[in-house]
Amino acid sequence: MPAKNILIVEDNQDMAHLLALHLRDLQHSVELCFDGEAGFQYLKNHQYDLVILDLMLPGIDGLSICRTIRKNDKYTPILMITAKDSELDRVQGLETGADDYVTKPFSITEVLARIKAIFRRMDAIKPIHHDKIPDIIQRGVMLIDLNKHRVTISGLAIDLTAKEFDLLAFFARHPGRVFSRDELLNKVWGYGHDGYEHTVNSHINRLRVKIEDSPKQPFYIQTVWGVGYKFSEQ
Repeated sequence: MPAKNILIVEDNQDMAHLLALHLRDLQHSVELCFDGEAGFQYLKNHQYDLVILDLMLPGIDGLSICRTIRKNDKYTPILMITAKDSELDRVQGLETGADDYVTKPFSITEVLARIKAIFRRMDAIKPIHHDKIPDIIQRGVMLIDLNKHRVTISGLAIDLTAKEFDLLAFFARHPGRVFSRDELLNKVWGYGHDGYEHTVNSHINRLRVKIEDSPKQPFYIQTVWGVGYKFSEQ
């Protein structure tokens, strides 16, 4: 795996340094900061391949930073760290725009595995220049540009978050195939999200609002009752 540029925003300095040590052993470039204000400034002035972000930070909290990142940068992956072990906190982090989360206390091995999984997913959605794998997927009047992470419908640009884009691109690659919520969690979000099928539901609902003429009577992303969802074959 190519070396990546990673920012860790974590107020527990011992934990941050330990995690950075292991990431540097994997040849990644790592920068550290220990409060929300510093993290915010780093993000304004640099580009990263991954942001590891604590939920509870002095100054600006992790959720606020996550929201700010997603307003300006929809595609940089975010791994959120939280000491709160409640479903609401985890879901709130994912809904705000985090790609994955870990709960303290955690093992370094698990965090490294999740980071590797994030990078594999990011690399997988990059266009592969091969005759059989186009950079642009066309489904009727919808164009999905995998290289530019851009979606247009009848020429009109559609503003999607990174995860909404990943979900739509995944569906569009498999028109007509029915996926359960568990399958979508595994394929789009990656492992570690068992039991969060409502995250799929909320993303699909938001996608429908953005891409469908009538979200209550969707054309593109259709519900197969009792099974899951599919992308229109028409």
